[in-house]
Amino acid sequence: MSEPMGWPEDPDAPRPEPAKSLLAEEGLEISVPMEGDALELFNLVDENRAYLREWLPWLDDVNSVDDEVAMIRSLSEPNPDNFRFYLIRQSGEIVGVISMNWVDYQNRSFGLGYWVSQSSAGRGIITKACSRLMDHCFDDLKLHRSVIEAAVENYPSRAIAERLGMRLEGISKDREWLYDHFTDSSLYAITAPEWKSRHQG
Repeated sequence: MSEPMGWPEDPDAPRPEPAKSLLAEEGLEISVPMEGDALELFNLVDENRAYLREWLPWLDDVNSVDDEVAMIRSLSEPNPDNFRFYLIRQSGEIVGVISMNWVDYQNRSFGLGYWVSQSSAGRGIITKACSRLMDHCFDDLKLHRSVIEAAVENYPSRAIAERLGMRLEGISKDREWLYDHFTDSSLYAITAPEWKSRHQG
């Protein structure tokens, strides 16, 4: 008698759960937030508010530590988009965030989002965090396609997708409402076989 197949070969089998923490390299870790992280995370957001506001639409919704606590608590509740949120820690200090903004299990695809503090930008932190999370999604979660969307004029964010070897698949007109105007979005993607050929071959 043959062994039972797991997901995704058996769609009814339990899906593997995303890890709660992943080590990108020595001293660089991504981990799910706890309520005790709310103050440090809020202070980081608040210190970088003007910097982050250029491309991120949610700054007006984060005005207190309580807002961060509420967000962290909400992460423990089921959500239809399978949103996953991780803190990026360098030497134990929170320097940014990386998230699985959505997971489409039927089509085995997922979308990544990220930000890093202004003082930590340009060090390769986001690229390394993305690379580790994508390895996890492809190898451990058995997903097939990764997507990153970034505003057309957000060149640092686009450069991360390009360094990861993702291809530009198109431009979405007026993709996001950013406070008082629409922004066009660049859509990048890579499949698991392409990723493994590029990074593990």
